Amino acid sequence: MPHITLSDEFPGIRSLFNFSPATTEPMNQLANILLYDPESSTLTPGERELIATYVSTLNECKYCATTHGAIARFQLGDDPELVKQVQEDPEAANISNKLKALLRIAAKAQQSGKNVTTADVDFAKQQGASEKEIHDTVLITAAFCMFNRYVDGLATIAPDDPGIYEKIGRQRSAEGYLTPPVPLNE
Repeated sequence: MPHITLSDEFPGIRSLFNFSPATTEPMNQLANILLYDPESSTLTPGERELIATYVSTLNECKYCATTHGAIARFQLGDDPELVKQVQEDPEAANISNKLKALLRIAAKAQQSGKNVTTADVDFAKQQGASEKEIHDTVLITAAFCMFNRYVDGLATIAPDDPGIYEKIGRQRSAEGYLTPPVPLNE
């Protein structure tokens, strides 16, 4: 049960956007730049979604972890197993060493930005990460700590139906974050 009166037409952050339209555009703009815009990062949208998924998993935010996992799945060629591997054990996942190093940074930044060390950054660079990719990883991590706390701090609804997340994943992987959400009952 949400802590505030939210529409049950949309779950998670979607209901919060309906509650507070003034915050919707800037938050969606940020999400689009961080996760979808091909001009804003040399990381692929799928890699960026995996970072968001992993951070949301570490934060135990079911709605965001499942939603961004579904988006990553479709960004990465409809591979739900890869997303599951990253969520459970990124070191064993079938991803590049560069992305593994970036996810290590994300895990540390998720706990505290001060946990990220020069050694972590140097290691990521040795694995092929650029300074921009390291920057983007930390910024995605910080943003998702905020998004996760927003969603869970107001106890938004996180449906159990995987089809809902699949529908959201298909839409966002194709359109980014600047289009209105498709109602889930359509």
